[in-house]
Amino acid sequence: MSPRGSCLKQDASGKPIFETIASLAAANRGRDCVHVRHLQKTGILIMKTVRVIETGNQYIEFWNAVLVPKFNSWRHILAGGLHLHSAKVFPALPLHSGDNVLDVGCGWGDTAIELARRVGPAGSVIGLDCCGAFLDAGRADATQAGLTNLTFREADVQTYPFEPVSDFCFSRFGTQFFENPVAGLRNMRSALRPGGLMTMIVWRARADNPWLTLSKEVLLRYLPAVKEDAATCGPGPFSMTEPETVTRQLQIAGYTDVRFERIDAEVLVGRDLDEAVAFQLAIGPAGEVYREAGMLAERHHGKLVAALKDELKEFVRPEGVMMGSSSWMVTAQNPG
Repeated sequence: MSPRGSCLKQDASGKPIFETIASLAAANRGRDCVHVRHLQKTGILIMKTVRVIETGNQYIEFWNAVLVPKFNSWRHILAGGLHLHSAKVFPALPLHSGDNVLDVGCGWGDTAIELARRVGPAGSVIGLDCCGAFLDAGRADATQAGLTNLTFREADVQTYPFEPVSDFCFSRFGTQFFENPVAGLRNMRSALRPGGLMTMIVWRARADNPWLTLSKEVLLRYLPAVKEDAATCGPGPFSMTEPETVTRQLQIAGYTDVRFERIDAEVLVGRDLDEAVAFQLAIGPAGEVYREAGMLAERHHGKLVAALKDELKEFVRPEGVMMGSSSWMVTAQNPG
């Protein structure tokens, strides 16, 4: 079986097993994958839904079939690192009690929950994402937090029919994966009232983000580069690194008053070296190289682990393996 478009799983011994992305996506396309139990005596229907929306968008299919399970497995690492960037932004966000807010690409919903707290019961927040399993987690956390002003919706941000009622639109590392950045940004603007503001957080250059790039460089010493026609999640985390390009995209999408502010943070990539290496082989650019190499990666697994440990050992701190990361906070306005 060709490793291209394969989903990496592990058997009981920890060795990788490969499944085609096409088979996973085809099995789930356009339907709700629902586990249902009906309790006949009480009439209560209990269900957990993991939905793959039918959009014809290969990137959304890839997210749901391949990346969502991986991200959920590594949420304890990812959520903390991503939170550091939004935490530095949130105190300065132009939010007021009673505001209507849209959170684009909200993932597990932690930013949507914080936004809902900020606008209070008189306000409202919609958290929108294309991955139903992420939203399941967000709904559970929002319920536990007792929030009644937060709604999660599964949809493609690029095509969702928004009404121009939002005072503020936010996105943390969601816009970088738009199939068509201008179309996605324009549709986000369609959700804003005249004069409404948009803030998005996007990764800066590869050189400023060793937590996402260093391990890929190590793996490429032993494995081939990812082919251009490989299945992917979209343009990728570094598609909005250049302020000049992003400014032009936002202007074409109809925004004005575009501003950039740099955010730096050391992020945890593992509580120890073993976990850091496993994380790098599963997620991000290094994980993509490993996945696409298929059986070749499996044969060299021990060598790859040893090389990564040797490279990452300098980042070991008392709290775990900490690596540098850097992002842009980009702010723009809907004119009117």
